[in-house]
Amino acid sequence: MPDYIMHNPDGTVKAVGPVADRFALTGFNVNGLRTLDTLRKEEWISFDNAVIKIAEERLRGVADLINAGLTVSLPNGLGTTVYQWETQGDFTPANVNMDAVTPGEADRITFNLNSLPLPIIHKDFYLTRRNLEASRMRGEALDTSGAEAAARTVSEQVENILFNGYSMTFGGGSLYGYRTAPTRNTVTLTSNWDASAKTGEQILADVLSMISAAHQDFMFGPYVLYVPGLYWTVLQEDFKTNSDRTILERLKAVDGITDVRPADALPNNNVILVQLSSDVVKEIIGMQPTVVQWESHGGMRINFKVMAIMVPRIAADHNGRSGIVHLAA
Repeated sequence: MPDYIMHNPDGTVKAVGPVADRFALTGFNVNGLRTLDTLRKEEWISFDNAVIKIAEERLRGVADLINAGLTVSLPNGLGTTVYQWETQGDFTPANVNMDAVTPGEADRITFNLNSLPLPIIHKDFYLTRRNLEASRMRGEALDTSGAEAAARTVSEQVENILFNGYSMTFGGGSLYGYRTAPTRNTVTLTSNWDASAKTGEQILADVLSMISAAHQDFMFGPYVLYVPGLYWTVLQEDFKTNSDRTILERLKAVDGITDVRPADALPNNNVILVQLSSDVVKEIIGMQPTVVQWESHGGMRINFKVMAIMVPRIAADHNGRSGIVHLAA
């Protein structure tokens, strides 16, 4: 039977299995499965370095949020299943008159409570006790290929959720991404950017239409423009025939756009414009990609899991205005 942890209706936690028990006994501290009982210090360092390297390569959109300071770090991500935040409503317009004697319209701030599930994104791999001891006897470095492969799948899923969301509802909330948030602005893509007849001027016109949609929602930047890999190649072409700059350079020159970035997680013919501000998006981080370990099969099999708790909080104001614009057919 697999290990599992569940929350009882009375608020207590039920842990079943040796791994779940170790989590529960340490107050859901991930270091409860990162001891020196099996792996040596330098072996843990090898695994951790491999995971960090892969995460840095794959987490492009998430890295933009981290670098912009648009994150919320949870002190106990394993013990938190739902993240909640409030959306504040706007006041009506101010009164205008000559003497301020005429009674004005009295307002009060209203709030909406929003919820976001915090799933664990994880991938398992294992070594046998014999493999581990053989590598130690030969003085060879620990094989980190399993950790790298697991970290790659976890990081790709974290990035995929940011752009595409995930079909999950828990605790009254759902996991939305840039491309699936119901409050996002949408602009119709009339012809694909890789079509033979598509010009640099037409691509620029598409982007300006996206910015116009953001402006209509009172979102004025700064923006990052994300394009799928197929379009990234197109953007390397000349903006005009015999032009002295590429389409990419022309788009970066648009006022308000701070960068144009390729996003492997985006499907073809989908482009995303995002205002990088706290009222639009934050990355909720309960756990960065981390390796944990436990034994099974009488200690002959050493199991590992790369796990992360990282999901986007896609927000809109009380009136549903959003700083995300989605260009698609």
